[in-house]
Amino acid sequence: MKKSLLSAVALTAMVAFSGNAWADLLVGVAGPLTGPNAAFGAQLQKGAEQAAADLNAAGGINGEMVKIVLGDDVSDPKQGVSVANKFVADGVKFVIGHFNSGVSIPASEIYAENGILQITPASTNPTFTERGLWNTFRTCGRDDQQGAVAGAFIAANFKDAKIAVVHDKTPYGQGLADLTKAAMNEAGITEAIYEGITVGDKDFSALIAKMKEAGVTVVYWGGLHTEAGLIMRQLKDQGLTAQFMSGDGIVSNELASIAGDAVDGTLMTFAPDPRKNPAAVELVEKFRAAGFEPEAYTLYAYAALQIIAEGAKAAGGNDPQAVAEAVKSKGPFATAIGELGYDEKGDITRPDYVMYTWKKGDDGNYSYFQNE
Repeated sequence: MKKSLLSAVALTAMVAFSGNAWADLLVGVAGPLTGPNAAFGAQLQKGAEQAAADLNAAGGINGEMVKIVLGDDVSDPKQGVSVANKFVADGVKFVIGHFNSGVSIPASEIYAENGILQITPASTNPTFTERGLWNTFRTCGRDDQQGAVAGAFIAANFKDAKIAVVHDKTPYGQGLADLTKAAMNEAGITEAIYEGITVGDKDFSALIAKMKEAGVTVVYWGGLHTEAGLIMRQLKDQGLTAQFMSGDGIVSNELASIAGDAVDGTLMTFAPDPRKNPAAVELVEKFRAAGFEPEAYTLYAYAALQIIAEGAKAAGGNDPQAVAEAVKSKGPFATAIGELGYDEKGDITRPDYVMYTWKKGDDGNYSYFQNE
């Protein structure tokens, strides 16, 4: 009798303990944690992990502690699908990521089919939120908005220039290049060259020779910082003086280490620097004290988890579909990057892109500075 009673007590304790273990809310963070774009993956990881730590210190999300589950997609769509399927098997309910639009788009379909809400801090291709899926959100803007700003800037400042539009053939890179091209074409500017390169290419001598022959004076790049830095360096090495311009795919101080002095004067579109948001001052200092500079998408990833938490609070529970509805209908919500409200597609309602210039700072290092 006593033995049976002890067994029952032990079983009850095990169930209670297991219940507490099961109470963790699993949040996947997916992006290029390794490979040439690992700097961006680190931004997503660090931002989400700090947000989770801060939320857990305040009691979690509706009483559940947030547990981060990492997924390395290496910026590869196939690997992104594998990560998505693993998240499903692991019981992940929310995903922060991916970084690349070409990875986020196929992964989002797996998440939608399996009841997982996805919020990307960085994927800007319009297709991501244009397919009528219930689960797709971003904390960043879209390339049709960014391309309009870039195209208008080109039309206003380089109307007599010979312009080369070059992209990396990815959904993000080509998408941004095409939307910028369309905006400048509508303003009456026709490009001299339109070319695509392959991600991973390192020798751009043939492309640069073609630019020289066409008398190119402005290069608009749709793609990421790795190839951008190499193109900049080779342009300078081969004596072609051309204004280089790109979008938010080059927002990493790693660009300067690849391009060297050739990065000087590069123009770039990105949202207003979230590190300068008065509401984020203490948070930025917290990252810096830990030895990490929260540039580019770090605070966007932090904000992504804030949106999940605020949506769950508004929904009164942590069911992803209920959270999705609450995010769309209950905002705007206060975040590290300012107030964010959402439309029915999952896009933010305050798109904002401005122009930056790469130059040396007071510390003697190259970085990007918002134009006045």
